[in-house]
Amino acid sequence: MKLRPYPRYKPSGVEWLGEVPENWTIVPFKYRCLRSAIYGANIGSDQYVPEGVRFLRTTDIDDFGDIRAEGVFIEPDQASGYLLADQDILLSRSGTLGRAFIYSAHTHPACAYAGYLVRFVPSPGLNAKFLFYFTKSLSFTDWLQTQVIASTIGNVNGQKYAQCPLSLPDRTTQDSIVNFLDRETERIDRLVEKKRELIERTNEKRKALILHTVTRGLASDTAYVVGLPETSPLKPSGFEWLQGVPAHWQVTRLKYAAERIVDCPHETPIYSTNGDFAVIRTADIISGSLQLDNVYRVDAEEYYRRIRRESVLPGDVLYGREGERWGFAALAPNSPVVCLGQRMMQFRAAAHYSGRFLMWQLNSRSVYEQGALDTLGSTAPHVNVETIRNYLLTEPPLPEQIAMAAFLDRETAKLDAMMQKVEQAIELLHKYRTALITAAVTGKVNVRKAVA
Repeated sequence: MKLRPYPRYKPSGVEWLGEVPENWTIVPFKYRCLRSAIYGANIGSDQYVPEGVRFLRTTDIDDFGDIRAEGVFIEPDQASGYLLADQDILLSRSGTLGRAFIYSAHTHPACAYAGYLVRFVPSPGLNAKFLFYFTKSLSFTDWLQTQVIASTIGNVNGQKYAQCPLSLPDRTTQDSIVNFLDRETERIDRLVEKKRELIERTNEKRKALILHTVTRGLASDTAYVVGLPETSPLKPSGFEWLQGVPAHWQVTRLKYAAERIVDCPHETPIYSTNGDFAVIRTADIISGSLQLDNVYRVDAEEYYRRIRRESVLPGDVLYGREGERWGFAALAPNSPVVCLGQRMMQFRAAAHYSGRFLMWQLNSRSVYEQGALDTLGSTAPHVNVETIRNYLLTEPPLPEQIAMAAFLDRETAKLDAMMQKVEQAIELLHKYRTALITAAVTGKVNVRKAVA
């Protein structure tokens, strides 16, 4: 598809808009609204009710301008004066600044809105969806950034939104732009969804590979192929989590596979921007590796307070046991010197056990399901130390452990690289989507004459 510019342009007089098509107007947003900058109701959570009028908050609106299925409700009399009408526009003035929502009387239930949202009632000359797309443009982001910098409290009030310069064509052209962007963004979003499905399938393959390897072994010395016969006869493990294991393997518990098991101090670390020591948090750990690009740091005094008698050594296994990302394990790096953040544990493999193999076992589904019993129904997942100490593990002969760990290092790296490439493709699609929206709503391209 080739997009061409409009025939003639004029200076907009607004730095972040640049030139606009000659017949477009530049006016503050409020002049295209029947009513503008109407603040929502300040109603506390103690006044929510099980049924009533849906009460929209900033957190109820997603990046695509939809409202989440789960929400809260208020009494009908509390909603009086705050009920939305068809095509009303809400903009967030705090939290996720600039997030927009268009109310549809045909698809949404009766809704009122909260105080951190600001309501605008568009005039017949303004297509509300055109404004929505404008809020997804780089131009609007640039304007929003100037307003945040000028603010001392980190929000953008309704009056600032009302004064935001809006470059606007006639209503017919607005409708054409909206129809074009609806079609093209839907196409991009479908591509993104397919790529996310590919990532999910690849991740499931990764999990299955880890599970099979640590509970059944390698199908050959050099490769793993689903469906190959087992390398040795199986025997019952005696435990639900492991089922059958190779006959020459043993079954053990983590407390026997590790010579050192350390739970982190419960106190929050005192971080220091100039600290020499890295703190590993649950946010830094994923299945099989650490992400240390934005690592937090502490000074020497805090470091020695947190290591509890002995430093974390390279090759120790680090494990997250609390929070949304519990259950991930990785090896401590060769550098930098690290200590444990909150919700983290440290294991040092015993002489008869490979630390790398232990790490992969902790990342397996069979171990995850053992810990999940402690997290059922919990809003803040937390695995007890005693549960972790008694995790059931397989214990192959040490040479096999080393071989299997090396195999998983290699094969998961291939899958991770594949997923990373797909993630990069998704990021490029998001950038293209934003660039396309920006070009269309600021008149840099004439979408009515798009050439396929």
